[in-house]
Amino acid sequence: MTKLLAKYFIAFVPTGDIQEEATKRKVLLNENYGIRYGLRSPAHVTLKMPFLWNEKKELDLRQRLTVFFGKKRPFEIRFNGIGTFGRRVIFIRVKQSEQLNLLQKDLIGYCKTSLKLDLELSDSVYTAHMTLALKDLRDKDFEAYLGSISQPAVESRCMVTEVALLKKNGAKWQVCDTFPLASQLSVDKG
Repeated sequence: MTKLLAKYFIAFVPTGDIQEEATKRKVLLNENYGIRYGLRSPAHVTLKMPFLWNEKKELDLRQRLTVFFGKKRPFEIRFNGIGTFGRRVIFIRVKQSEQLNLLQKDLIGYCKTSLKLDLELSDSVYTAHMTLALKDLRDKDFEAYLGSISQPAVESRCMVTEVALLKKNGAKWQVCDTFPLASQLSVDKG
């Protein structure tokens, strides 16, 4: 069987107000400054950095992730303000939480041992965030970018009840499947 490698990553893709707010700010950066890379994926909080997987075995990957996430409990996530990684990435801050860090750590361990995936440095040194702009930022305009999207302040919260598998399709990333986290009742029975 010929391997047809596709690129995937695993993330929490929120819905509702925070998705709308992040998308609005990405569009603003695109319209005012031509920054477009942030628009290539829905607003998300990455849990596992992009990896290559045999596309012909995608169903197996989905089934494995369904089982893995089906044993995890939903939890709340909070977003608060705008942050940066140097002058190369602009993002919405995610308030660090024990539940989020534990989910990401468990997922990385599962990916390494069960899925036999290589780990990236950022898998190990995890800083949860929701990227708004990356790659096509110009240093001389960086302060203007920040000023244009910093107000109104971002303050939001939502429940993480499912996690998504995203797949690269051309230049864009698209959700190809979602995996519900266990309900409280099913976790207590398990």
